[in-house]
Amino acid sequence: MGRRPKWGRPVHGVLLLNKPAGITASHALQKAKRLFFANRAGHTGALDPMATGVLPVCFGEATKFSQYLLNADKRYRSTFCFGMSTTSGDADGDVLETRDASGLTERDVLKAMAGFRGLIRQVPSMFSALKHKGQPLYRLARQGIEVEREAREVKIFEFELLGFTPGKQPRAEVVVHCSKGTYIRSIAEDLGRALGVGAYVAALHRSAAGPYDEAGAVTLDALAEERGEGKAEVLDYHLLPVDSPASSLPKLTLPNDSGYYVRQGQPVMDLQVYRVGAEGDMVRLFLESGDFLGVGEITDDGCVAPRRLVTGT
Repeated sequence: MGRRPKWGRPVHGVLLLNKPAGITASHALQKAKRLFFANRAGHTGALDPMATGVLPVCFGEATKFSQYLLNADKRYRSTFCFGMSTTSGDADGDVLETRDASGLTERDVLKAMAGFRGLIRQVPSMFSALKHKGQPLYRLARQGIEVEREAREVKIFEFELLGFTPGKQPRAEVVVHCSKGTYIRSIAEDLGRALGVGAYVAALHRSAAGPYDEAGAVTLDALAEERGEGKAEVLDYHLLPVDSPASSLPKLTLPNDSGYYVRQGQPVMDLQVYRVGAEGDMVRLFLESGDFLGVGEITDDGCVAPRRLVTGT
């Protein structure tokens, strides 16, 4: 029997998606993949169904560099509701406890927030995508199963209060700039616990992920309307370059003649390597022609060794 043909067309690049509320990141990915009729795609960091905002979707060769986005800092805007705690730490969970928090003031919140900046330790939520013996924690949580989780160190670069609304269940609008692996719901729960009133995330919007911010993000509805009954190719101009997930790495431009050896997996010598980095540093590799080759590592002998290459776009 002949090999079954692959579904979709080869598409390469990064789509900056503005995920809507009510669907998972994986569901959003599949919708984008169908709209672009792409044969290979992956997202770079989950967003809860209730959350909205920046979800970079990597197509084709760009998936090879998605790890740089998974490891990148993130920015969020969120609404914390005090005086109530839920099973999931957000608005989708069942209510565990309700308290009258009308005595809570903006000054109380600001004072408590100061303890959540810099390096902190937090216990991942049972409703996170972390796995325990191969099972995502949120699946276990939905079965009523709770397992012990170790506290992890994360870094909060910015945690600012945008606004405070008093009442029996006061609300705080906050901005969080954090390292990878930070759970905003855990910050809300821990802050509510520190204040003695409980708290949960009522709304969450990711405004930036690594080098991308929401200014360039597009919605699924806008993409669907733009494509209409036409071909998927009409959407390709939305795609950002294949190397953009690794844009934090220095750029090294090699002579065109070096391209052959790099593509064979061989290190090449270049006098410019130490101008862009030091031994062990990773760099983006380009040819003088403008072709992106992939990512390489500077070695101790003035060479750059290919580590992750594109196979042609």
